[in-house]
Amino acid sequence: MDEVKEGFTSYQKRLFLFLSVATFFEGYDFMALTQILPNLRQDMGLPPEASGYLVAVINLGTIIAFWLVRKADTWGRKRVLTVTIVGYTIFTFLSGMAPNVYVFAIVQLIARIFLLGEWAISMVIAAEEFPAKRRGMVLGVIQACASLGSIFCAGVVPLLLGTQYGWRLVYWVAIIPLLILGFLRRGMRETQRFAESDDSEVMPLMAIWKTPHAKTVLMLAAIWFVAYIPAQNAISFWKEFATAERGLTDGEVGLSIAIAAVAAMPFVFVSGKLLDVVGRKRGAYIIFAIGTFGIIGCYTFHGRWPLTAALVLGIFSASAYLPVLNSYTTELFPTRLRGSAYSWSNNLLGRLGYVASPALVGALVHQVGAYGPVVASTAVFNIIAAIMVWKMLPETAGLELETAAALATTQES
Repeated sequence: MDEVKEGFTSYQKRLFLFLSVATFFEGYDFMALTQILPNLRQDMGLPPEASGYLVAVINLGTIIAFWLVRKADTWGRKRVLTVTIVGYTIFTFLSGMAPNVYVFAIVQLIARIFLLGEWAISMVIAAEEFPAKRRGMVLGVIQACASLGSIFCAGVVPLLLGTQYGWRLVYWVAIIPLLILGFLRRGMRETQRFAESDDSEVMPLMAIWKTPHAKTVLMLAAIWFVAYIPAQNAISFWKEFATAERGLTDGEVGLSIAIAAVAAMPFVFVSGKLLDVVGRKRGAYIIFAIGTFGIIGCYTFHGRWPLTAALVLGIFSASAYLPVLNSYTTELFPTRLRGSAYSWSNNLLGRLGYVASPALVGALVHQVGAYGPVVASTAVFNIIAAIMVWKMLPETAGLELETAAALATTQES
């Protein structure tokens, strides 16, 4: 690699914008499904319990994305990203055309495969193409754009649901910027690191487990698994808690979520910069500590405004931990294994916590009879995640990817 420059080249600036727009749709898509579920159920005559089953089936796509992400080590980053953008565009359009819930579930599951593939490859490309001293900031801003997508979706979906096309228009509207994104990707190049890699051998499925990096994959998978538990559940069940256990109205909950999301966004955008300034490990401690207090407050405080204040911290932590783990997952492996390592540690093994924990929380709520104590208890997993980062992972802030990958294997030995 050439000597790293402090500033961005014109190509890096365009790439930064392109990847930020690409991840915007991750937030939009996840928020869209949450908001259209009542309308979808009514349109298709489904009972309330069908929502949980539908979300569970669609979320399987986040795990199946494993097969697509690992192809980045053989097909190349650019090719896989192109496939994910085209695939997500097609199946987003088909989601709005679904004649029944079964077709909707299938096309949304497939759309999730492409969406999560797009998100993961965007992180890999960002890690490989930007200066080491500013890598955390870049990853943080790109991830924050997903949160921005959620806020945009929360604002526009109520308007779209009021039209004659209802929930279907939520997916059709997304096609316009996706088509523009597909056009803009024509100027994207293969990452320099992958292009210079002289190892073109096709990697067998289990190849990474025979390398010195196998232990690092397992450690990161364990941290992803643990970190997903509080992040996935804290925001997902807050409306249920606030209305049923604190007596807030739907309107009050909606306004509180909107206020908290907007208030949290500036902090989400600077979370990646924090990792460059104080380091990955210290940044992780700060973010996971904020998450611990935020989640406990979200589910134990009384009164609308104390709950809203805690929700700011909860929303921040639900997004800010991602730059931490994305940094480590892209930094601790060599170029020829980076896609495979990411797919194993995040998409396959780590995502099990993301997919399974809401069902477990639901079962515990059924036993306890309240969301508050159950979801508040998940805050302990933030503490566990911080301890795991401290004990298991090296400091990689400011290091070139090759140096960080070598450091990981040295630590293991």
